[in-house]
Amino acid sequence: MKHTVLKILTISVFSLAYASPVFAAVENYTLDPSHTNIVWFANHFGFSNPSGKFATVEGKLALDEAKPANSKVNVTVSLASVLTGVPKLDDHLRSDAFFDVAKFPTATFASDKVDVVGKTAKVHGNLTLHGVTKPVTLDVALNKIGDSPITKKKTAGFSATTVIKRSDFGINYALPGVADDVKLTIESEATLVSPDQK
Repeated sequence: MKHTVLKILTISVFSLAYASPVFAAVENYTLDPSHTNIVWFANHFGFSNPSGKFATVEGKLALDEAKPANSKVNVTVSLASVLTGVPKLDDHLRSDAFFDVAKFPTATFASDKVDVVGKTAKVHGNLTLHGVTKPVTLDVALNKIGDSPITKKKTAGFSATTVIKRSDFGINYALPGVADDVKLTIESEATLVSPDQK
């Protein structure tokens, strides 16, 4: 009887030891707005590839380091934060010719699937822009996970790219002279949410 009880206790302890990491596998992060931006490139009548960026990006990341396929991300972009270095162009992009920020102030991306490919991942999800929702896939590289020397908090850093067709979202101004295909490059750092913030 004593041996049976000991055996049950031993099995219980090992079960708890192995079960704990499962419950703690997914960690919640918030995107660091100071170190997150989206840069875009669009060909201009074949002469050049002008760029701009969205400076205000917010979002949440649920990251499973052991099983990245379980990870999820939700991002909101302020379209009014578009910056090109040319104020008149910024105003034009905010107008109803392009983003129409008065009517559609934000764009959002919500992932629904993550496929791990070697050291990178394809993050599939839905992008809502200009009142239209379409599937988009991001090619994402995890740069580093560790404690930030500045915040002293656990931080995850990512780089990502994708190409979207703006006509898919009803943004047709100046086509085809100004390219339909728009390349996006994303740089982001995310900070682990402490238990008292949940």
